[in-house]
Formats: sequence, structure tokens, C-alpha cells
Amino acid sequence: MSLSTVTTKGQETIPKDIRESMAIDAGDKIEFIINAQNDVVIKPITKKAIDVFGQLSQYNKDKPLSIEEMNEAITTQCKKEFS
Repeated sequence: MSLSTVTTKGQETIPKDIRESMAIDAGDKIEFIINAQNDVVIKPITKKAIDVFGQLSQYNKDKPLSIEEMNEAITTQCKKEFS
């Protein structure tokens, strides 16, 4: 069993064996979830490349736009927004 003490600022250190088993590193985000039994579950928020692979494919174009086409689209949008 691993124990941790909460500081006066409400902070705590996750014990090393828990961090290692959950693959939590410095700077990682974690989520605290209260389940139906009123237990707190700690869940690391990590995204690996394989988790997000292909999510932008819906924006795939048949052919890439040229610089001129991009500039024209930006100019057109700016004229709409600022006129």
C-alpha cells in the first residue's frame, strides 16, 4: 500500500511506485474521477501519436493548395470579416 500526505496547499505527491505503474511522468496531466461508490479514481491523461492518428483525415483535399490559393482564401475571408 502506498500513502501520501496532503500539504496545506492541497497538493500531494503521487508515490513513485504508483507513478511508475501508471506511466506518469513530470508534466503529465491526471484526472480525478469520483465513481458511484464515492471512490476517487486517478486516470492519466496521455495522448500518444497512435491514439490521434488519422483524426485530421476528414480535412484531406484531393490536391494541395498553392500559396496563391491560400493567400486568396485568406484575403477573401478577411474582407468578409472586416467590411
